[in-house]
Amino acid sequence: MARVYVSLGSNINPEHYIKSGLVDMQQQFGDLILSSIYETKAVGFDGDNFHNLVAGFDSDLKIYAIAKILQTIENNNDRQRTNNRFDNRTLDLDILLYDALVLKDNNLEIPRNEILKYAFVLLPLAEIAPTVKHPITGQTYAELWKNFDKKDQELWPCTYSNSLPN
Repeated sequence: MARVYVSLGSNINPEHYIKSGLVDMQQQFGDLILSSIYETKAVGFDGDNFHNLVAGFDSDLKIYAIAKILQTIENNNDRQRTNNRFDNRTLDLDILLYDALVLKDNNLEIPRNEILKYAFVLLPLAEIAPTVKHPITGQTYAELWKNFDKKDQELWPCTYSNSLPN
């Protein structure tokens, strides 16, 4: 059984799409460990603010099966795919970690490089997996967050709950 961590983000009707995506993930993967939801300015383009969090779960599925399910969840939540890496999104789901797997191919990069680059990924991951070690750096996510340069990446907690129905 692998422990998987997935980042969720949205800047189009984010409260609706974050909650919908979490319900869909819970139906597919079972119990979820959820971070707080954080709001940040759009990165790489002018757009509405994003809402971001990280969810963790255990799964017997292979990583590519999980990736396919997450893409289906995005599609079912009105995700429009463009050639722009930085664009408005109803729902963006990215696998951050799959146990201690290190993988890079045309489809997946695990651990996802955004963990070390963006506060909106690292903080929620450190919140729910503080003692887990990054498979390349060997540092815990709590250590990585403590040493992260936070001055250029402002984020703040969202006011709505990430709670899911039982």
